[in-house]
Amino acid sequence: MRCPYCGGDETQVKDSRSTEDDTAIRRRRVCLTCGGRFTTFERVQLRELTVVKRSGKRMPFDRDKLMRSVQVAMRKRPTPPEQVEQMVSGIVRQLESSGESEVTAEEIGNLVMTALKMVDDVAYVRFASVYKDFREAKDFEAFIGELAQPDADLPQD
Repeated sequence: MRCPYCGGDETQVKDSRSTEDDTAIRRRRVCLTCGGRFTTFERVQLRELTVVKRSGKRMPFDRDKLMRSVQVAMRKRPTPPEQVEQMVSGIVRQLESSGESEVTAEEIGNLVMTALKMVDDVAYVRFASVYKDFREAKDFEAFIGELAQPDADLPQD
């Protein structure tokens, strides 16, 4: 593991423990060159996933990108970071255990929308506004109207 401070490749693990949801191992490390301390996380990856975009372009799945998009939707909402981490880990597990090595961006978006709907309606609407490319206030109005219906199916395109 390279040191993020000096780039040295001689580091030592000082402490290891599981994360709260047991989906990763947290390791505290110290660089033997500069003495810098940092934390790394190790996760199980069942398979390499490729995302097929709407344009047909293929790119490697990026868990961090998924996390950032969920965090943007959840910004300033009363949801603990651990719950966001669990949500993202659950989505990744669903994708990896689907048996497919290629997933569409639409599938990922639908999983995110379903998870956000269960956690926070405001974050759900925020994410949907980008995912569904809302252009005008009436797009929000129509979407929120659907949200207010108790038997509305999730997600809708």
